[in-house]
Amino acid sequence: MLEVYREAIEKALELALPAPEEGDPAAVVTEAMRYSLLCGGKRVRPALVLAFCELCGGDWHMSMPFACAIELVHTYSLIHDDLPCMDNDDMRRGRPTCHKVYGEAMALLAGDGLLTKAFECALEFDKPELAALGAQELSRLAGHGGMVGGQCIDLSSGGKEVSPELLEVMDRGKTVALIEAACRMGCVAAGRCEKELIFAAKYAMGIGMAFQIRDDILDVLGDAKKLGKNTGMDSARDKRNYVSLLGVERAQELVEKYTAGALEALESFPGDSLFLRSFALDLAGRES
Repeated sequence: MLEVYREAIEKALELALPAPEEGDPAAVVTEAMRYSLLCGGKRVRPALVLAFCELCGGDWHMSMPFACAIELVHTYSLIHDDLPCMDNDDMRRGRPTCHKVYGEAMALLAGDGLLTKAFECALEFDKPELAALGAQELSRLAGHGGMVGGQCIDLSSGGKEVSPELLEVMDRGKTVALIEAACRMGCVAAGRCEKELIFAAKYAMGIGMAFQIRDDILDVLGDAKKLGKNTGMDSARDKRNYVSLLGVERAQELVEKYTAGALEALESFPGDSLFLRSFALDLAGRES
């Protein structure tokens, strides 16, 4: 089912951000946006929107505006995260980062463009009241109380001693928050109630933390060619993560613990959760 979702997501993203028209004086920013948005990737977050919509009894095709919105926000965050003033990465998804190709200023504008385009997409959901609720979830969890706040902690903690407790707060912001937005937006698209939203958030917490800790493990043990980005970057920047604090073995135990929590949350949904169960297990054991 993931490949079905991914194929539909790729087509929808292409339609959401078409190539600039000939003679457009601002064409370069659109090209930079498309360069980062349409270069593949796992499409984890938009797939979760579609899957939770379907789990809650909705038509997943109808939730595509929310799926596009979440991927636009995710891509903007990657562009900005890669900038020299942030993580200063030169590879993303197996090719040069946006600022390496288009320059820092244009990469900054490309991220801004993707962020604002995301809310245009979310508000195109065909039921206005649900569109507003979905946009609200996205803005709440992508902003300073969610993803942006987590990135702030990440920046300010470089080279400092960080407790496991603060590390969890950071990762719940920079990684889990956008995954939570995806899961909850899928429920919103299906018109579900607060109970489903709560358990969707618990699932997101489980797979989001497992995803991030696994990412920390892969930064130490992973293959850069498989990952499509440089490894060993946390050590190079003197950043603390679960591996540096706890070791690989204990970090992997936490991956398994958080994955189990995600699976438990799915038991509260009446629909068929087989895909989301497999999804959680696959993320926990990923090599790229």
